[in-house]
Amino acid sequence: MPVMTYREALRSTLREELLRDDDVLLIGEEIGVFEGSYKITAGLLGEFGEKRVRDTPISEEGFVGAAIGAAMLGLRPVVEIMTINFSLVALDQIVNHAAKIYGMFGGQTPVPMVIRTPGGGGQQLGATHSQNIELYYAFVPGLKVVAPSTPADAKALLRAAIRDDDPVLFLENLALYNTTGEVPDDLPPAEIGRAAVTREGSDVTIVGYSRMAAVAADVADRLAEEGISAEVVDLRSLRPLDRDTIVASVRRTGCAVVAEDDWLTYGIGAEIAATISEGAFDHLDAPVRRVAAAEVPLPYAKPLEQAALPSADSLLTAVRETLAAVGRLP
Repeated sequence: MPVMTYREALRSTLREELLRDDDVLLIGEEIGVFEGSYKITAGLLGEFGEKRVRDTPISEEGFVGAAIGAAMLGLRPVVEIMTINFSLVALDQIVNHAAKIYGMFGGQTPVPMVIRTPGGGGQQLGATHSQNIELYYAFVPGLKVVAPSTPADAKALLRAAIRDDDPVLFLENLALYNTTGEVPDDLPPAEIGRAAVTREGSDVTIVGYSRMAAVAADVADRLAEEGISAEVVDLRSLRPLDRDTIVASVRRTGCAVVAEDDWLTYGIGAEIAATISEGAFDHLDAPVRRVAAAEVPLPYAKPLEQAALPSADSLLTAVRETLAAVGRLP
């Protein structure tokens, strides 16, 4: 089975979809001549030309709005916003237009567009360039929000997002671009709204998404060496949210720890904890624990930045403390 990086999986999928459907086009800052800030679009301008790989000015509100109009007229634009932090400039277009046009106008026109954008800390880019603000968008009905953690899921979910008739926010994490994994040649589009149990276990459920799903997989391996059986649920989709898979897992294990890269208060983990409380309360042997970033603007200094971000060690500690409270540590 071919092995590729997360970055390569995204690029190959964009190329395949451009070849498959003439209505697909790419729009964004520096995606053409410069080949993208993260080289996801390398070579695509030369192959497909300026009509389908469109460089834009530094004007997120303008080019997101243009993409919405293009989608309403039948095209399938894939917008690249250089980082999710810059999506705030286009918040009105995303939340008040892309998400609402189909519903407000009685389903007369879908808005089949994708907004690809990376986020995440750990790169020493400062507080305004290192945020995980996916909650802003996962909160909004009318949008679909996906967050793949592996190259295979990146390909399958991007393929599904481009072919979907709803606007999809496609979340990437800078720390994942160089990670590698097996990606089947005949990988079909994923089902948006379906979580994956990436590792089965019996002692505790660890729920994560994007980078923290990858961290959870690593932590589960380390726990296995200690005789602890951890089940890992990779959300993959934040809206729609696969509550059934989360609840079913916690009903099996009786314990849950939720890991996220954003801030704790009002975060994605709070929604997961509420979901578990509503659907698996009688099965819980311990309170749901949450692991998240420190509630500060992310520092630039490397040691402070690393201290503020959730890590494998902080997740391990939370799992061990949860299991110790119910007498399950080996």
